[in-house]
Amino acid sequence: MNYNFDRVIDRRGTGSLKWEYGAIAHGADDLLPMWVADMDFEVASPIVEAIVSRARHPLYGYTLWKDSYYDAVVQWMKRRFDWDVAKDWIVYSPGIVPAVNLAVQAFTRPGDRVVIQPPVYYPFANAVLNNGRQLVNNPLVLAGDRYRMNFDQLEEVIDSRTKMMILCSPHNPVGRVWEPEELLRLAEICRKKNLIVVADEIHGDLVMRGHRHTPLAALAPEMKDMIVTCTAPSKTFNLAGLQAANIMIANEEMRERYIVASRNCGVWLGNIFGLEALTAAYSRCEDWLEQLLDYLGGNDQFFRRFMADHLPAARVLPLEGTYLAWMDFRAFGYSDDELDELLLNKAKVWLDRGTLFGGPSSGFQRINIACPRSLLQEGLERIVGCLGGADVRN
Repeated sequence: MNYNFDRVIDRRGTGSLKWEYGAIAHGADDLLPMWVADMDFEVASPIVEAIVSRARHPLYGYTLWKDSYYDAVVQWMKRRFDWDVAKDWIVYSPGIVPAVNLAVQAFTRPGDRVVIQPPVYYPFANAVLNNGRQLVNNPLVLAGDRYRMNFDQLEEVIDSRTKMMILCSPHNPVGRVWEPEELLRLAEICRKKNLIVVADEIHGDLVMRGHRHTPLAALAPEMKDMIVTCTAPSKTFNLAGLQAANIMIANEEMRERYIVASRNCGVWLGNIFGLEALTAAYSRCEDWLEQLLDYLGGNDQFFRRFMADHLPAARVLPLEGTYLAWMDFRAFGYSDDELDELLLNKAKVWLDRGTLFGGPSSGFQRINIACPRSLLQEGLERIVGCLGGADVRN
């Protein structure tokens, strides 16, 4: 079946965070939202059919996770990543953010130190600080147009109180798909320092052609008892509102600690429609994903050409994975507040400001390109119309 990713669907009036929160957050209902990470594409038809079919049964009570769910996850991991996951490793979570918080609670104690690699998905820092742990930053280094991990600094900041690292792979917001050599070096440091690694791999399915995501636990089997892998169909298949994620923990003792922490927070049963959607997505929607990846690749190429032709001072970093591009506006010399003011109130485009992600990110913005190309073009035209006449100060 061929899917039409060019179709524009009006999402206002549906309770869409992406499209309706602007009126609350910024007092404006005319913003073009290109911020939060959900896509403006209709989901694959087998997912809709699965939800509708289950909805026809008139009882929606507490729901167990069926064998079909576990089978779908196991087969997806094997088929897409050649990773052999045992059914017993899989634990349900309503999302990756709850899972990261639960992992912090389960595997560290108040006062312990947890490493993150900014600029990085900002709920990581919140999960550390809000649970009374100490945040340790191991900032990524921008070398030319590509970020890399600072392994030397990582070894320096780890001490006896450091118990965990939260890895973003592929990386949000800088768009890196880590090479196996990078992941192996990271795993060796964490093994030597006895660090548990919580690997957020939610974007692992969303990798640009020519790149390949490798699950850390598959690459470093000697580390598998120290790795918590977090995956979900929510980014891949645009199902974030259905709250279904898969947490893979090979170590039985760690898995039990995680389950206890989860149940202590009242999280142990699933979303009935999330179960159906996830199972259908992993079992029957691979063709939709392949077409999506081609379309996103086309959007990325269009985006780069457009900016190079019309606003070359706004540097666009290479996008290897995710659909979240990282833009460098530092050449214009604006403060972050000034840049936000221009984009929000003049261009009427809502991006995510770089400083949300911590680390050396002032002057950057994150843009979501997972939308029909006509909407992407409209957003870029608004940005160019706003900044095209600005003086480049640096």
